[in-house]
Amino acid sequence: MLENEYRFTETDAFTMEKIVDDERVNINHIVVGPGEAVPVHVSNSYVHQIVTRGTLSLSLEDGPEESHPASSIVAVPYNLKMAIRNRGDEPLEFFVVKAPNPRDMPPTKAI
Repeated sequence: MLENEYRFTETDAFTMEKIVDDERVNINHIVVGPGEAVPVHVSNSYVHQIVTRGTLSLSLEDGPEESHPASSIVAVPYNLKMAIRNRGDEPLEFFVVKAPNPRDMPPTKAI
């Protein structure tokens, strides 16, 4: 077998799990319930958020909140303050692809 298979949790409950962490990329799976939020943080690499369910509400650098529905891919530059919320009535589910792997990036700013 030449390929690798990675599994992720199927749930509606709040979940943040690292799926892939290798020398090229870091991929996380996140589920956020209605009215919940991901802790505010700084993007520690070049980030692509792939929204598979619900609507991702995103504020960068304390700016206005933008909504990104399922089937969206949202690119976020390195070293930006991010606030992610689920303002919808259904679970928000998305994958975060970070490349290069954050362990190969310089330190981020403090928030």
